[in-house]
Amino acid sequence: MPLDAFTKKRIGKILDQYVESKVPKQFRTQMRMNYKVRGNNVTLFEERPAFQSNEWVQFDIAQFRFVDSKWKVYWRDSKDKWHLVEDIIASEDFDKQLRAVDNDNRGIFWG
Repeated sequence: MPLDAFTKKRIGKILDQYVESKVPKQFRTQMRMNYKVRGNNVTLFEERPAFQSNEWVQFDIAQFRFVDSKWKVYWRDSKDKWHLVEDIIASEDFDKQLRAVDNDNRGIFWG
């Protein structure tokens, strides 16, 4: 079931601020952060310019899935398959889940 309009707007506001703060302005020609919402999934991704092209290449960082009124966090492997991060407990608090991804003590999301 897709996110309701209120939740979508709230998450958009949180992530707009997050991606704006993540990459300093002087580096935005080399890298940018963004997100997309599809159904009940929110995917956080990084973009970098393709080699000798005007195109940007997208690298998924994390996916947040809203299931049973809680946010679960997933990471993507090299074969483009998503896996639940089991040590990040599902939570109703999206901010908490985003902080867990940002802190990334194990290098799952940020290498």
